Amino acid sequence: MTAISIPKLSQTESRRLEREGGVEFVDGQVVEKPVSVESSRMAARVLGILLNDADASGEAEVFDSSLGYKVFQDDPERFRKPDISVIRADRMVGIEPADGFMRIPADLVIEVLSPGDLAYDVIEKVDEYLRHGFRLVWLVHPNTHSVTVYRAGGNATLLHEHEVITGENVMPSFRHEVADFFARTARIANSP
Repeated sequence: MTAISIPKLSQTESRRLEREGGVEFVDGQVVEKPVSVESSRMAARVLGILLNDADASGEAEVFDSSLGYKVFQDDPERFRKPDISVIRADRMVGIEPADGFMRIPADLVIEVLSPGDLAYDVIEKVDEYLRHGFRLVWLVHPNTHSVTVYRAGGNATLLHEHEVITGENVMPSFRHEVADFFARTARIANSP
């Protein structure tokens, strides 16, 4: 096995990237996240639903795609910026609010698929999240109006519009039909 040297970011580069949206640092490379109008709209919609529920219950904190996670022990420079992330409120004690990166894995991350996403890259990212302490991953599929839920235990569930998605043990009070994520999209698609 050959050792691979992964470049280290300078402090200046790291500070710039922590504030730059739409990029991640993976395997020594700055990687731009694919985006589309549809995926951006979907991420905003799901974010709003999660924020409303988290504010009402006080169970968790919800973050948008500008927050990066530096929690990958095998590559300390690596960071990911999920479209949405959720951390249980009890785990936020002692977190430095001015830090540009989250230093603990989220309890739930949501990635909204874009037409430019490659299946291999998405599955690799899901696996990476789960191997590094993230408990739940939701992949939102705008084209099929479905959500795949991946769990740290290794099982996955595909949920369609008529099914209910829950926050499981991350946000126990969160309970919505998957269709709620796509309601506005369906209205836009059906308008003249």
